Amino acid sequence: MGKAAIIIPARYGSSRLEGKPLLEVAGKPVIQWVYEKAQMSKLADIIIVATDDKRIYDCVAGFGGVAEMTSENHKSGSDRIMEVVSRHPEIDYICNLQGDEPLIKPESIDAVIKNVIEDDKADISTLIRKIDNEEANNPNLVKCVTDNNGFALYFSRSKIPYERNSGIATFYGHLGIYGYKRKALEIMTSLPQTNLEKTESLEQLRALENGMKIKTSVVDFVPVGIDTKEDLEKFRHIVEQKLK
Repeated sequence: MGKAAIIIPARYGSSRLEGKPLLEVAGKPVIQWVYEKAQMSKLADIIIVATDDKRIYDCVAGFGGVAEMTSENHKSGSDRIMEVVSRHPEIDYICNLQGDEPLIKPESIDAVIKNVIEDDKADISTLIRKIDNEEANNPNLVKCVTDNNGFALYFSRSKIPYERNSGIATFYGHLGIYGYKRKALEIMTSLPQTNLEKTESLEQLRALENGMKIKTSVVDFVPVGIDTKEDLEKFRHIVEQKLK
């Protein structure tokens, strides 16, 4: 069996919080917090930060991590990851771990990797969590509906399913971490954008529209992604409380 890799795409540019991978919390940059969580995975053989910025590359090298430079012209994190994977024929399974998720649980990373290794029907895997009605109405939180075997039927920024009859549905929010079989990532990144993908700005809809199977696992934690200064302060507060 080929090796499993966690690849962490990390860009310096961000419209809401520029340079966020390098912002420090408790003496460590955010990208190091994420990298150290990846190192706790029991299933990953390789961990690589994929970046287009020399400052991030140097930072990762500075704390003993592995980073690779990638093109500045990629339109998505999947394309950036595919560039790295193309250099490593030994990699058969890939986890796309976002560089701004420092509180991700190692067990959740392994759940994503395990699904694409063990489930022959799964081209891609991801995570979902139960959410309440208020969260289900938030267009910034992507929702997911699945079949009886845990395969995604659809993702949307809208509240899905629509409650024609209330009190029946369970709502699930999507967490932006993915596992791929190598062939699935190759296919995914070679396909043109689809209409649903463009409409909702959700890359995973490209996979579904082209008949690919996305296996989900339900987890019980609320992620703290760092997109704004407020998110950064929230993470800093959580770390400070743990260090007391």
